[in-house]
Formats: sequence, C-alpha cells, structure tokens
Amino acid sequence: VIGQLPTWLQGVLLRNGPGMHTIGDSKYNHWFDGMALLHSFTFKNGEVYYRSKYLRSDTYNCNIEANRIMVSEFGTMAYPDPCKNIFAKAFSYLSHTIPEFTDNCLINIMRAGDDFYATGETNFIRKINPQTLETLEKVDYNKYVSVNVATSHPHYDSAGNVLNMGTSIVDKGKTKYLLFKIPSSVPEHEKKKSCFKHLEVVCSVPSRSLLHPSYYHSFGITENYIIFIEQPFRLDILKMATAYMRGVSWASCLAFNKDDKTWFHFIDRRTKKEVSTKFYTDAMVFFHHINAYEEDGHIIFDIIAYTDNSLYDMFYLKNLTKDFEKNVKLTSIPTCKRFVVPLQCDKDAVVDSNLVTLPSTATAVKEKDGSIYCQPETLCEGIELPRINYNYNGKKYKCVFAARVQWSPVPTKIAKFNTQTKEMLQWGEDDCWPSEPVFVPSPDAKEEDDGVVLTCVVKTDPKDPPFLLVLDAKTFTELGRAIVNVEMHLDLHGVFIPQQDMKTETE
Repeated sequence: VIGQLPTWLQGVLLRNGPGMHTIGDSKYNHWFDGMALLHSFTFKNGEVYYRSKYLRSDTYNCNIEANRIMVSEFGTMAYPDPCKNIFAKAFSYLSHTIPEFTDNCLINIMRAGDDFYATGETNFIRKINPQTLETLEKVDYNKYVSVNVATSHPHYDSAGNVLNMGTSIVDKGKTKYLLFKIPSSVPEHEKKKSCFKHLEVVCSVPSRSLLHPSYYHSFGITENYIIFIEQPFRLDILKMATAYMRGVSWASCLAFNKDDKTWFHFIDRRTKKEVSTKFYTDAMVFFHHINAYEEDGHIIFDIIAYTDNSLYDMFYLKNLTKDFEKNVKLTSIPTCKRFVVPLQCDKDAVVDSNLVTLPSTATAVKEKDGSIYCQPETLCEGIELPRINYNYNGKKYKCVFAARVQWSPVPTKIAKFNTQTKEMLQWGEDDCWPSEPVFVPSPDAKEEDDGVVLTCVVKTDPKDPPFLLVLDAKTFTELGRAIVNVEMHLDLHGVFIPQQDMKTETE
C-alpha cells in the first residue's frame, strides 16, 4: 500500500466481470460473454489482500471439461455436438424456443438476507462465499416467479428486502414485466428454507408487444414509486426462437427502433398499481438509472441515455484490437438526463401546456389524448457506470460517482458530478483504465460525500501492475493505492461489504 488508508475502512470490495474469452480452440465473439471472474480486495487494519477466482458455474464446468465453448452466451451461439444428425438438430432447435440460458453470472453481486450472489441477466444466479470466492448453490428464479430474464441491478428497501424486475415471455399468452420482492429474512420456524421460497410478485406491467419485449438493465425507485422504462430497444422473440437453427447469436435478435416512443411506467409501491396517466419521451437506449426522488408532486429521475445502441457493438472482440481506442468510436455519447414528471397534475390543464412547476428546463407537455410528452434536462455528458451514496437512494441527492467515457467505450478517468451545481471533479492518470467507482460512507458521515471512493485500475501496458485506488470522496484526492502484482481484468460491477456484514466462516 502506498499512502494511508482510513482506519475505519474494514471489509471487502467484491467485483465481477468477464475474465476468460478462449476455451481450447474456441473463442467468444463478445467481451460480455467471457467466463465470470470474481475478485476481491479485503481491507484489514490498513492492509489490503487480493484474491480472484473463476465462478464455477455449470457453464464453466461444462466448457472446461469439453475444452471448448458448449453453452451459448448472449453474443456467441454454441453448438454442443457438431456430429448431430438433422433430426437431432431439429429437436434441439425446438427445445431452444425459449432457450435454457447460461448461469455464467458475470455482471454484478447481489445481497439477499445474509447471502451474496453473482448475477447476470438470465433467470439463474449463483450463491458465492464473499470471503473465499467459492461458488455455492445455483438459484433459478423461474422456480419461484415466472421470469426468463431478470436485471442484475436490484434495489434494496429500508428493511433490506431485495426488489428486482424480470420479463415473463409469452407465459399463458402474455408477455409482461414483473416486479418481485425477495424478503431479507424468513420466519423463525422456517430457518432451513431459503428466502426465495417467500418471494412475492409485487405487480406486473404488460409488455406493449407480445413478441417484442423491451430490453432493460436497471430500474428506478423512490420512496413511494417504482420507475420502469419501456424503451424501443427490443428483443424479437420469434428471431430468438429460431436463432439456434439459423446459426446466429441472441444479440442479433435485439433491435432499436429510432422512430418509436419510450414509455415511462410508475408503480405505486403502496397500492401496487400503475399510475394510469401515459407518460412518454423520444426513442432512446439506456442501461443505467442513477437515482430518483419525489418533490412537490413530481418524480425526478436521472438516467444515462444514448441516441442509438452502438455501445453493445463496441465490445465485439473483433473490435477490441490493440488500436481500438483510436479505431472504435461510439456514435452516441452517453448523456446524463434528468426527467421531471408531474404525477399530481391538474386534470383540467390546457393541452400543449408544460405541467412541470419545479425550476428545471425539463418539460412535460399535455397532449390532446391526455398523454404527457416529457423532454429531459441534460445534466452532463460523458459519464457511465454511475454510483451514488446508497443511503440517498430514492431521496433528493447531489453526488454521482462515475466512470468518464467520451467517444471510446472504455473509461479513462473517474468523476464526481454534482447534480445541483453541475461541477465535476476528476481523477485520471496516463495509461490507466479505471473501473466503476464504489462509494463507501465513513461511519460518522454527516454529509452525502463523507467517505471514500474505491476503483480498480488496470494499466494499458501489461508490464505495469494494476492497483486499487482509494480517493477521498469529498475532495477527490488520492489517499492511497494498493498495487497488485497479478494480471487483473477489466470488470463490470461490484459491491463493498463492511466487515460487520460478513458472516464468519463458522456461521
């Protein structure tokens, strides 16, 4: 460790991301397909311990045993047995209609009760030991709730319950988005049972199209509402059902329609019913919600949006060559947009009038049919992988910690953006690629940014060792760095687990 880490920083930073892209002679097509690699930094009395381990998913075990890719991922379709005859192929094709998805959970880490799970976007999650990174049991959401895919960005309420969303594809002739809750604890007399047995569906939102449900990576939450955005970036179910037969990946079954609308759904957390007014904006693609809150009858929510879906294409491995920073350019820059939506609006308001009464350049205009067309305020450009002080989740806030990306999809700096003053502080060094910054509040925090920001930094020259960076969240100045003499991969998302939240080995 170079520098001085705060004495109160005790716990584990646990991160997840794709780590292995070649198995035997076979290669994945897309960076997001790689085998999940977990890694952790344990902070103990000013020292830092590093550990990494591949997630031992069924997918990983199957691939390693065969020494080639056996299980399809989003951007890579796998054909387990090249010698199959035509009848067997047709049978495989039929059984792939809604495919058996991978359990290569490579995106994030979720907490449920006292346990931690590696998550992806399929119906499978894998329990892990956050101290040893050992892979434990596999959980199939589908056993408890009828979803084929689910987000890897759940929310946690004040009682520690998990709230998440998933899509139920053509179930009983309907396609719908389900919001479900996993309780943080189970009744005393059922101590042996898992919290998933008590999972409950909070509400459902019908998809606007039976065979073209919207893709989504996250959702928003305020004190009283859930915010779900149905974007015109959609999965084509018929194409997906024939993808195996046609020899194409599931990624090719996603399409963005730039002439379509983006619909906002607001679900009242008390009544479990959707607000009946129709709210929409122009076509956009987005992955990450930042935060949302309520003020004077309005819902204010901040997201990072794009004008097209070029981001996903950037990460095909054929594009990630040594010159890719020069060659690969996003055709749409990530933009931090603030929508201000008047939920309590006057029923007799004049058509074409702006119903936003808060000081903002965001507008919400009433149309002839009673629907409301929303236009956002642009807060800033060029940030992604946003994180906040989670104690302010669903509340009025000002600090966003994020990775700084311009036209290239790989972050070169990290930033702290103030949504109220629009000021931006940045940290960056030559030849450094930092990861998503994670904010950890100090134990006696009085203000939103009292604490530290943690990020793993990979050097562009493989001879230079990577390091974990610790910044003072208020000033964005460096407190210390822990240099790790191993190869480290670029990862996606992660979580900080304070020491007191870690079960001991005996437990």
